[in-house]
Amino acid sequence: MDSILQSIEDWFRELLVSGIMSNLTNTFDTVNAQVGQIATEVGQTPANFSPAVYNMIRNLSENVIMPIAGLILTFIACYELIQLVIGHNNLANFETWIFWKWIFKTFVAVTLITNTMNITMAVFDVAQHVVSQAGGLIGGTTAIDGSTLATMQSNLEAMDIGSLLSILLQSFVVQFLMYLLSALIFVIVYARMIEIYLMVSLAPIPFATFGNREQSMIGQNYLRSLFALGFQGFLIMVCVGIYAVLIQSVAFSSDIIGSLWGVMGYTILLAFTLFKTGAVAKSILHAH
Repeated sequence: MDSILQSIEDWFRELLVSGIMSNLTNTFDTVNAQVGQIATEVGQTPANFSPAVYNMIRNLSENVIMPIAGLILTFIACYELIQLVIGHNNLANFETWIFWKWIFKTFVAVTLITNTMNITMAVFDVAQHVVSQAGGLIGGTTAIDGSTLATMQSNLEAMDIGSLLSILLQSFVVQFLMYLLSALIFVIVYARMIEIYLMVSLAPIPFATFGNREQSMIGQNYLRSLFALGFQGFLIMVCVGIYAVLIQSVAFSSDIIGSLWGVMGYTILLAFTLFKTGAVAKSILHAH
């Protein structure tokens, strides 16, 4: 009778250990895949991230927004000419060189608006180069070390049924929360790229304001916002580098659940800092 009960207990323990190990393995794989993908995705330019979406945005910008920007540029050019003419003591001190000045400013404004897409993509080409350089210098790996799973399994097999049930329940909770955090990281990274596409789609309008000193603040702030979005990728890489260093300090010893919750804590910290990168980049470049 005792041997039968012992066999049932061993079978149940093996079932619990198998379930816990499956939860831990799935948790590690999910986090490793999502965090490891961040560096690849933030280092892409808008044209490389999704060529189909980029072509659609470019067509919308050039065929729908560009005519509106042309009207704005025409109005600003006329307003600038009027200001130049009446600016010299209401024509009492009239000089012909102001027309050359107006022609030059209008030429520059037209050149900017006709090369809007090239200029905006140049911003992200620079940012992509910076992110690539950062990826080569940041040491460490974001992967959670799963080589200790065999030791963890041995420790689990030595525990009693009650402890295994508790660990199994907690591992289910941690695994579910990790799935949520992975989805959150996915949303943060992809939301940045969608924001870039939205900014690029309306690019001709702020570029049309560079012909006037007062209105050019719109275009200048737009450029600062573009650089902020571009260099947000660099800040994301810094966050991933910090996460890679912190995650390696977690040692899966006998306190398996404590270590697992520690991994989740660092992943929550990563998601929180990723949320903050956009605000930090805009505050540094004074974009709003």
